[in-house]
Amino acid sequence: MKFLHVMIRTQDINKSLDFYTKLLDMNLVRTIKLDDCILYFLSDEDGQTQIELTANFENPENGYENGNAFGHFAFAVKSMKEFSEKLHSFGYEYLYEPFYMEEAGSTIAFIKDPDGNEIELIED
Repeated sequence: MKFLHVMIRTQDINKSLDFYTKLLDMNLVRTIKLDDCILYFLSDEDGQTQIELTANFENPENGYENGNAFGHFAFAVKSMKEFSEKLHSFGYEYLYEPFYMEEAGSTIAFIKDPDGNEIELIED
């Protein structure tokens, strides 16, 4: 069995595409137009992991609610210092500033995407 992708709905597809492609360096690999939405498939640098952004033609007025079951996505970054500079150049801030997590043996931080989904960054 092979894991293919995870899907999230987005309120503003342009903001989300910019966030995932420009800030997190994901690649838009295909789109599929359906009757009620457009699906945008984004892949990581080695093409192994994908996020499907779903842009429904009709969105809830106040956006989508994540509930309390979802935790976060996790992305590896080569340099937290370089990522921090990039993050701030795009006008984003950390949810939780970078800190060394002794139990994991690495530096981690958290940000949120334009729809409020939490993303953990792990320096590798």
